[in-house]
Amino acid sequence: MINVTSIGKGFKISRLSAQFSIAMLLAYIPAAHAYTVNIATGTKAAYLRVGDGSTTGGFYNAGGTPVDNTTVNLVSVTVPAVSVGNTVDQAMTGTGRLSSDYDGFAFCAAGQVYIGAFYRLNSTANQSATLRVTAPTSLTNATGDTIPMSQIRWTSSGNGDTGAQPIPAGTFSGGTQTLATLLRNTWNESCHSFIYGNDAIVAAGTYNARVTYTLSTP
Repeated sequence: MINVTSIGKGFKISRLSAQFSIAMLLAYIPAAHAYTVNIATGTKAAYLRVGDGSTTGGFYNAGGTPVDNTTVNLVSVTVPAVSVGNTVDQAMTGTGRLSSDYDGFAFCAAGQVYIGAFYRLNSTANQSATLRVTAPTSLTNATGDTIPMSQIRWTSSGNGDTGAQPIPAGTFSGGTQTLATLLRNTWNESCHSFIYGNDAIVAAGTYNARVTYTLSTP
């Protein structure tokens, strides 16, 4: 959602937000707060958490079980009126829990969005799950004005991590994009920091868009 209020001869973007729908299947995980960890084989299961998530029975490494969580998390930014459309990137702030569901480790920093997933099999067959995101081409306000989704991108990191992230950086392009291929029997997590490109002066209004993450298994 982008709220844009006209001020004098210019415009003020007071808030930009992308809402996240959570695609989630029940499962359980073992192992650590590193960004990728091997997990034991077991009953076929898949789990995806974007932003908030819930478990029962403690953390996954202690036998906890994921449960459905219907929270829609928000990403937003306030752009000063003098900066609107000046092409200077604006850091966005996300909502949602920052700790890993594996063992409670504070994996993400304030303002980031936690993304974690695994695909478990009862064998070591060479199979993988695919993480995708689907987004509209634009954020839109009540009068039909738009901001391209390509104005929003993200970086990927994790507290204490070095090297490549399993769910890497990218930019929304509209439609469905493949974010990562996750090997079976691994737990994967990354923290995404979203950025608004701020490349154009836009009309006053509240702009909305929602993106949905999906983990698909063979």
